[in-house]
Amino acid sequence: MTDIIKNELQSAILNGYVDRNQNYAAAEFSPQLLNNSEQETVWERIRFELNSCSSFTFAVAFITDDILTPLKAVLVDLNSHGVQGKILTSNYLYFNHPKVFAELLKIPNVNVRIVRQPGFHAKGYLFQHAKQNYQSVIIGSSNLTRAALLRNYEWNIRFTSYAEGAITKQINTEISRTWTEAEPLTSKWLNEYEHLFSEKRVEIVEGTDRLNERKALYSTDSVIAPNKMQQHALQKLQELRQTGEQRGLVISATGTGKTYLGAFDVSQFKPHRFLFIVHREQILEKSRSSFHKVLGGPASDYGILSGHHTDKKAKYLFATIQTLSKLERLKQFDPDEFDYILIDEAHRTGSESYRRVLAYFKPEFCLGMTATPERTDDFNVYQLFDYNIAYEIRLQDALNERMLAPFHYVGLQDYEYQGKLIDDKAPLRHLASEPRIDYVLQQLEYYGCSGDKVHGLLFCSRQKEAYELAKLMTQKGHPAIALTDETIKVREETIKMLENGEIEYIVTVNIFNEGIDIPCLNQIVMLRNTQSSIVFIQQLGRGLRKFPHKDYVTILDFIGNYKNNYLIPMALTGDRSRSKDSARAEVSMQPTIGISTINFTEIARQQIYASIQATKLDSLMEMRKDYQELKRKIGRIPLLIDFEKYGSIDPMVFANSNLFPNYYHFLLKMKEDIKLVPYQDQTLYFLTKELLNGMRSHELLLLQELEKNSMITEAKFANLLHTEGCYADNAVLKSVDTILSLEFFHVKAGKKFKSARYGGEPLVYHEEGRYYLNQRLLKMLDTNTSFKCLFNDVIKTGLTQAKRFDHSTPFTLYQKYTRKDVCRLLNWKKDVSAPMYGYRVGRNDCPIFITYTKDTSGKRKGENYENEFLSTSIIHWFTRSPRHLYSDEVQRLLQTDKEGKPVVKIHLFVKKSDAEGKDFFYLGESEIIRSSASEKMILGKNGRKKAIVALDLRLKVPVQQRYYTMLTAGDDKINS
Repeated sequence: MTDIIKNELQSAILNGYVDRNQNYAAAEFSPQLLNNSEQETVWERIRFELNSCSSFTFAVAFITDDILTPLKAVLVDLNSHGVQGKILTSNYLYFNHPKVFAELLKIPNVNVRIVRQPGFHAKGYLFQHAKQNYQSVIIGSSNLTRAALLRNYEWNIRFTSYAEGAITKQINTEISRTWTEAEPLTSKWLNEYEHLFSEKRVEIVEGTDRLNERKALYSTDSVIAPNKMQQHALQKLQELRQTGEQRGLVISATGTGKTYLGAFDVSQFKPHRFLFIVHREQILEKSRSSFHKVLGGPASDYGILSGHHTDKKAKYLFATIQTLSKLERLKQFDPDEFDYILIDEAHRTGSESYRRVLAYFKPEFCLGMTATPERTDDFNVYQLFDYNIAYEIRLQDALNERMLAPFHYVGLQDYEYQGKLIDDKAPLRHLASEPRIDYVLQQLEYYGCSGDKVHGLLFCSRQKEAYELAKLMTQKGHPAIALTDETIKVREETIKMLENGEIEYIVTVNIFNEGIDIPCLNQIVMLRNTQSSIVFIQQLGRGLRKFPHKDYVTILDFIGNYKNNYLIPMALTGDRSRSKDSARAEVSMQPTIGISTINFTEIARQQIYASIQATKLDSLMEMRKDYQELKRKIGRIPLLIDFEKYGSIDPMVFANSNLFPNYYHFLLKMKEDIKLVPYQDQTLYFLTKELLNGMRSHELLLLQELEKNSMITEAKFANLLHTEGCYADNAVLKSVDTILSLEFFHVKAGKKFKSARYGGEPLVYHEEGRYYLNQRLLKMLDTNTSFKCLFNDVIKTGLTQAKRFDHSTPFTLYQKYTRKDVCRLLNWKKDVSAPMYGYRVGRNDCPIFITYTKDTSGKRKGENYENEFLSTSIIHWFTRSPRHLYSDEVQRLLQTDKEGKPVVKIHLFVKKSDAEGKDFFYLGESEIIRSSASEKMILGKNGRKKAIVALDLRLKVPVQQRYYTMLTAGDDKINS
């Protein structure tokens, strides 16, 4: 263990146990209280520890199989790196189901033993870091269960001990003794336990964690009442009608109870007659039953109109569109026959049959319900319902509210053929080969499913592949049937066979994307390229309906060398921002959604990273799709603020695009009829490129005020900044002047000054204690409504973006900045970002920019020139060359005042690789560990040795675990 790490550990212990104000605390060494918070779950901390340890030991009394799926995904990667682990558990109270032990036996790099000692109730997680000679320990209330690691209110203490520490010796001695006395988990032991379990379990009340969880997931109450989200939706529907609207749309994820929500709204509307329209006869009976449960009354009030039933006089009529849309049927009803009409799967209403029905009837209110309003054709669902989105329940919201069965998604690599991953062009003989199916079945067996028997749905690429896969799976002992274009009757018979356990899998291409309800599904297998986010969610959603004794759904996604892999993280998290930063973050952080987990194995992550890098998420074609979708949704030309409001494209994608200088030019490409003169265009260009990011709201607030009043005094502006919580001193106010006068940009860029791109003329004049808006600009705002709209839109959107930042300080932790942004926010007079490169030592501040890996392939910089995290608090950094300890800039960095404080503040900015663009994460202020300063020699490009200075920088605030993982993922140096 290096002296620096040892010193950090000692300081952290003093900070945690003696005086928090006197000693600096390194995050990974400081004692911490762990619980399940919005910032971090206990599971996320354990996963982080696993990914950085050399070996581990879990000592836990209780284990449930609902946490083993994400654990297995982590252990797969650890096994490839030679990391082994031990698990000590027990048969205490017969809480652990035999299946848990059977699943543990599948994990090759974990050795499991059963503690014989009665009353074993330990809950501890230990992680060895052999390279740095210390041990991390988590001890507290959390068993190895999904509830304990993801949801429950738990108290756990995490602490770190040096190898020679007394506590380390005690823990290791106790583990060694208990391990020696414990009994190895074997198939023989498991067989014996199964017999005992079936006898003893009936005598013991089911474990509290599982019992409470099941009660929450599957209510058996006879009274059906709206849940929290449905209550909110009902309120919004009532408010919509009170404004006089006659049509509304509810967007609700599959499995979230759309039918019951409709019944609840009909109950509060109290119609004289009600019509429910669906596209499939199979749905009618179930829908009628659901409405009867909510509305009550005699069964005769509920009728069906279909090819087999003609109960047209019923008070509550449930009809198929195929029957109802026939002219002879329609004419049997008066146009105002029904005062409330509900259309299920409303995204289908673009067809002629639906249009005919909706044109004929004149109800007081018409409600459309759909999970997927987005359309690939030109039909506008939103327009049909008068752009009235009464309520929207997306998948992620429904999972957080526990309206659906939770899932464990695992993205794992697909089969390799002759050293190459399956790709889009793979021939059928490779897709349906025996080696590939052996590999797939091996993974299905390893990750398993909830319950004792598989009820699986497998999606593949081609119809022939479906039949071949089903044939091979059946031959290998996993009965499967392929369904592609079979009749409804054959499909229903096959589904019954799956539900009854006669087969394990239905193999299909895409016929089960929507409209099929198989609640027993406990395993979804995606053995195909992801073509769209919509289809991905539709297929994943097939397994999310709640079902008795189904605690979770296993989603196994076999990721090959597919160009569309970038869609996966976006679909899972509902991210539609088209931001590469967001997509990469979702893959590296592997977030949880409620008690659902997202997991990617190492090679799968690499495939997705490569796809994100190779794909233009912000291509004009893709942005046009999103623009048109939003325009259909709101019924007018969208503004930047609309993209922000509706969770669509991140407005910064427009700002950073090389395809157009500002949103006005994008609108021109969308064929919108808007005309601006060059100066208006240049002004929008400036606002978009420099201020839309909201990093400093001072300029935006001033422009917003001046647009209203044309003049504002210094005192009023100062008061405005104070009211908005913005820091302001003379340096900041001078900086605002240089930005809005364009003086900051008056530096050579080629043959012209940069400021010329923005019109060259100040937007704001600051004279005699007053701020004035440029008169030319003021006149144009008064005379051109389109320009005024776009001008205010950028300012309003920028101020919305500004909410992400802390404006009481120049920089906000973990936000991203370019070198130019840093020059501006440090109040420098000019944009000197071009020659800055790795750092610039200013009078009071020194920003340091570190690219952690050299290129997108992950190759590190030269062996002797590596910037490297030693911990979440310390990074090993090198100056540029040639530099010596006596060099002026090095001496300025090391200089301290009379109190020993550094004269120059060091601000650290880090990005993982050049593939991530020009932006760097801000990790905060740091100080040089003066004892670390040393001079080294490296080989220059010309082969000659040059001097550099190596320094260790200690961050004032240790890097949060999730950002540390994001920046260092794939770095072999962090594995101890």
